[in-house]
Amino acid sequence: MNAEALNSLFTLFQKAAVQADWKSALEALTMELRPFIVFDNLAVYLTDPKTNALEVVYARALGRGKNAEADAAWGDRIAAEVLTHGHIVLQTPPHKYKPHTDRLDLSHLLGMPLYEGAQLSGAAVFVRFGGPEFSDEHLQVAALASTWMSCLFERRAWQDTYHQLDEVQRRIRLQDDFLATISHELRTPLGFIKGYSTTLLRQDTSWDVNTQREFLTIIEEEADRLTQLIEDLLESARLQSNTLQFKFQPMRMDALIRDAVLRIKQRHPGLSVTLDFGPVPPIPGDNIHLTRVFENLFSNAIKYAPGSPLEISLRQDRDTLHVHFADHGPGIPPEHQAMIFERFYRVPGEHIVSTGTGLGLYICHQIIMAHHGKIWVESALERGTTFHIQLPLEAVAPSET
Repeated sequence: MNAEALNSLFTLFQKAAVQADWKSALEALTMELRPFIVFDNLAVYLTDPKTNALEVVYARALGRGKNAEADAAWGDRIAAEVLTHGHIVLQTPPHKYKPHTDRLDLSHLLGMPLYEGAQLSGAAVFVRFGGPEFSDEHLQVAALASTWMSCLFERRAWQDTYHQLDEVQRRIRLQDDFLATISHELRTPLGFIKGYSTTLLRQDTSWDVNTQREFLTIIEEEADRLTQLIEDLLESARLQSNTLQFKFQPMRMDALIRDAVLRIKQRHPGLSVTLDFGPVPPIPGDNIHLTRVFENLFSNAIKYAPGSPLEISLRQDRDTLHVHFADHGPGIPPEHQAMIFERFYRVPGEHIVSTGTGLGLYICHQIIMAHHGKIWVESALERGTTFHIQLPLEAVAPSET
């Protein structure tokens, strides 16, 4: 191979290497490689690490046999042979070309091994119909291309491993933050309960009725807070393990939301909530768990958009019920929006009036998913946040899940 050809190959590999992803890189290589090794089809096979089965990850037909479905068109048998023996496999037609012979019956196949490190991981198969035979120079080019493909897939494997490790580390950080938060959240109500009950039990002091009632009210509120925290932990664990039971029956979403608003206003009398409900039919749902969704949304809004009025609308949208739950708070930064439904995830911010466990929106998401619905968020900084919920009007059969 002369210097000019080597320079051209070097330029080709550089062009393929700068592509955005491995498929684009393979496509660039395939389209530019034919002047150096003429082939009609190229198929790349890799061994699945879980099943150990040989699977095609890339296939491209460029010339004769573009529409062929014969086994030889993609060389799966040759790929299997390469994996079995661990070396180059070259197959030529059993007979020469004759007039009126279908070129698809005269297939030349070249199988090149692919490696991940020292481990044989796959095969690249070059297919040529009708000839001529692959020359020694063609084998050299194919060997260079296969080496480059091996490096490409090895780099992809390292990138996948890196992303998996990064995700594991991120989840570990979330869990560490959660453990620190939950320790604080548990100690706070316990501290109030212990402190005020100890005060009431002091023998050296007597308390008037109003003071006793005030102390007991605080104890009751903190006990409720502690109970809610424990329920969140248990419910999120059941949702994660798919052991939470749902009882579906016809229910009215407008009535459920009105009841939730009445309860939240008892605890937050100054909260402004505007309801905009259109005519909607009953839907199949679990009343208790869907109530939990709206209680969590109210809690989330009070925490992250304190003092903001809330607007809730309800509309039928073809075969779904669509709920908008909007506030006019500071909004959620774009970098956090994709992760707010993850377990333990909390959006940081100076405006937050109280801490949380990072379980509320996760619970909302899991409950809506169990109803075969969707929940997502739209938010803009300083303009507010809207949660969207879509629930099916009809029960979803198990086969449709």
